[in-house]
Amino acid sequence: MSAIEVGRVCIKTLGREAGKTCVVVDILDKNFVVIDGNVKRRRCNIKHIEPTDKKVEIEKGASTEEVKLALDTAGLL
Repeated sequence: MSAIEVGRVCIKTLGREAGKTCVVVDILDKNFVVIDGNVKRRRCNIKHIEPTDKKVEIEKGASTEEVKLALDTAGLL
């Protein structure tokens, strides 16, 4: 499993947005991260996301627009 880090592209595995692509924007603690991308920006349990081997270059706490632009640039939208 890839490390959970800011910029890591993940797939939501649980919840109403399961199967959608998201990006880790911030790490809150060992259990929770903030995700954004093709999902609504929200706090998420790391057990509910599956990290991929892809990563986009974003700053910690990047805005929704910056995340979408990074995903678009990487061809992941």
